[in-house]
Amino acid sequence: MDSKLLEGLEHKEEHMQGSDILRDIVIGMSDGLTVPFALAAGLSGAVQTTSLIIIAGLAEIAAGSIAMGLGGYLAGKTENDHYNSELKREYDEVERVPEIERMEVGEFFANLGFNKPLQEMAVDEMTKDKDKWVDFMMKYELNLDKPDPARARKSAFNIGASYIVGGLIPLSPYFFVASGTDGLKISAVITLICLFIFGFFKSKITGVNPLGGAFRVMIIGALAAGCAFGIAKLIQH
Repeated sequence: MDSKLLEGLEHKEEHMQGSDILRDIVIGMSDGLTVPFALAAGLSGAVQTTSLIIIAGLAEIAAGSIAMGLGGYLAGKTENDHYNSELKREYDEVERVPEIERMEVGEFFANLGFNKPLQEMAVDEMTKDKDKWVDFMMKYELNLDKPDPARARKSAFNIGASYIVGGLIPLSPYFFVASGTDGLKISAVITLICLFIFGFFKSKITGVNPLGGAFRVMIIGALAAGCAFGIAKLIQH
């Protein structure tokens, strides 16, 4: 079989790791900007003491970053466990029913338009090495790419850190003013601008209309904060 064809089939996309990091940042930043902003807005509607808002906001950021980080860790761990489970099953099938597995490899090349003699050559070449054979089945039969073994830890850190960065943005104005209402006004301007910028780049990367996506993210954040502020005012009175 043509070695260049095999190299192409075994090629690993280098951009996958970068997309995982980007996804983690998007998850962490989107919640980090929105949730502490809504909390600070709600507290600003109930109290005027900025120290209480800052303490509550920092506590929420700490708790939120830990919770989000753990969620990312569990998701990454589950992805690794699933891959390893399927890998073990695929090795077992290659040992127990090699002819069926060879037929499945042949079907793949048939779908690519290979004629019968070329299919047989391709199958023989692919099944010479058991490890390459199993890797091929994992990728092209099960559509599973081998995950980064450290993915769970990296995801936990990326999401948690992004949440902290996002959460400090709406909370930062309260450190420099004495009134909760004044802090909310400045926080709203800064946070909505950041949400717009974040939504713009997020939409651009994902292929959505950038302006539409930016306004959508900004409006969602504004609605969350507005509802929290209104509810706090209602409860107060």
